[in-house]
Amino acid sequence: MLEHENPPGACPNVPVQQVIKVDSKANALGVHAIKVACSNCNLRELCMPMGLTPTELDRIEDVVASRRKIKRGSLLFRNGDKFTSLYAIRTGFFKTCVASEDGRDQVTGFQMAGEVVGLDGIVNDNHTCDAVALEDAEVCVMPFDRIEELSREISSLQRHVHKIMSREIVRENGVMLLLGSMRAEERLAAFLLNLVQRLHARGFSQSEVVLRMTREEIGSYLGLKLETVSRTFSKFVEDGIIEVKQRHVRILKTDSLHEIVNSRVGH
Repeated sequence: MLEHENPPGACPNVPVQQVIKVDSKANALGVHAIKVACSNCNLRELCMPMGLTPTELDRIEDVVASRRKIKRGSLLFRNGDKFTSLYAIRTGFFKTCVASEDGRDQVTGFQMAGEVVGLDGIVNDNHTCDAVALEDAEVCVMPFDRIEELSREISSLQRHVHKIMSREIVRENGVMLLLGSMRAEERLAAFLLNLVQRLHARGFSQSEVVLRMTREEIGSYLGLKLETVSRTFSKFVEDGIIEVKQRHVRILKTDSLHEIVNSRVGH
């Protein structure tokens, strides 16, 4: 059903996940169509607990309220909105961000298809960040009260929800490590490895990625200035580690990126 983003400073081998929204006037045929789409979704293995019985799977599918389309640049939810649901990303790419003291947006994460956004709202029943679509996207909307109710009855779902929340804690710790001790090269190398690994889990190339975010947004997330991000990309190109054509990045030497990240271990 759901999982979350890997810590950018951690080993890039942790999976990730997603959610939907429907019109209140949807008839039985419309609801059936949503269920069929959920069952056949190619991201189902990322979103659903393993080992579900057909009956349990049907019950979890029934929790999905609807699908919702979000245009590029539009908000899925904003800081302060009442928390009601988790959102599994079916297609598209999002960033989460908060306004810093000087009024600029501080990027706190990037989420892709197969991942869940909205976990920030569980604590105080209000969202604590903005979720912005970086491209046209579609999400599945899953009311959290229904998830809680069903988790008490299906133990594998409860474990899955706990795993997602735990992964969020690990991600936060990874970000703190990355921002607190890593050099610019280590931060960008970890970011690229993490991004490619997450995309590979969804069937994409292990060595190529189209960046949906700007370099400025990458810098905001990694705690680096735009100039530093651009300079580090250029150094990776000069060293023959990557090729860059606008937003298309091809990794030529994955081992070199791992070596850059792992160099922190010896410090």
